[in-house]
Amino acid sequence: MTIESSPRHLQLRDTLFRRWKTLGLGAGDRIESQNEIVRFCDFSLITVVKTLKDLESEGIIRRQVGKGSFLVQTPWAEAHWRIGFFYNRDTVGGGIFDNEFYTRLVMAFEKGVVSDGHEFIMGSFTHQRMPVGMWDALDAVVLTGFTGETRLEALGETSSQVSLIDASLDGDRFHSYRLDYGPAFAEMFRESGARRRTYLYLDSKFSSNEQAARLDAFRHAGAGTKVDQRLEIIAVNQETDVGNTDALKAAIEQVRPDVVCGHIHQAWRPLIRSIVPDAAIYPFLLDSAAPGFVVDTAGWMRTILPMIYAHLGDRQRPPAIHTYPARFRP
Repeated sequence: MTIESSPRHLQLRDTLFRRWKTLGLGAGDRIESQNEIVRFCDFSLITVVKTLKDLESEGIIRRQVGKGSFLVQTPWAEAHWRIGFFYNRDTVGGGIFDNEFYTRLVMAFEKGVVSDGHEFIMGSFTHQRMPVGMWDALDAVVLTGFTGETRLEALGETSSQVSLIDASLDGDRFHSYRLDYGPAFAEMFRESGARRRTYLYLDSKFSSNEQAARLDAFRHAGAGTKVDQRLEIIAVNQETDVGNTDALKAAIEQVRPDVVCGHIHQAWRPLIRSIVPDAAIYPFLLDSAAPGFVVDTAGWMRTILPMIYAHLGDRQRPPAIHTYPARFRP
């Protein structure tokens, strides 16, 4: 039986649990009066009174004359949490397990959640559709893969706690766990010493806050060198059109870079080597001993997961952007 076809008092019960969960209410917190409930939802006073009496008889709320009603327990909360990881399949070309970066990210996240005794769920969304109904059944969802094309309305509709990983949105609406490549870029340029070198940065064609932040960090680090470096930038599709390398090949042939860095797909290495055999190649990497800008996912998860759990315990904490530094491996 769906919520829509269930009795009205059970529909109201679900609505109240969803609202209290979204507000992050816990045992001892005051809930709305019956008149306040009538005002914010489409239920009659008779239905509201019956629902509140049922909740009181079940020991979920306690009503005190002249003081109001208070939560005694939160039946939507369990001893363990159900935490989901959802990626944008319109952005991650070929699926998440065809993408080494995101594969390592989701595996590290799952390992951390399960090791902490919680339940892990993985899924996806698209630019146009997000599975809000599924998210409502979870305590928290961690999302990644936003671009300028992604519709965001659904993010405000779910009762699940929303966090963003390797992603952020304007307005600080959610806790965001970003990677900071600024220090790693600066270390790469310091390696040049007093030499002037040509750097070709492969910028992602997928417009997002993270894409823009990485490009800004690269430019800022390059501008801070003792010797002026030559910085060249080309936009690439490292996700959904990997085989189209004409523009990349032309840029490498024209620029003849000493360093190629940024959003480098593994399949492009032979092409780069065939044109500039001695060029250094520095891609974005997770848990790798290869040269590049490397993130230790175990350390990242040790930083992120306690924050997610704390925010579940206190969902009224103001959202913030949390950063974790990448390191440069020459």
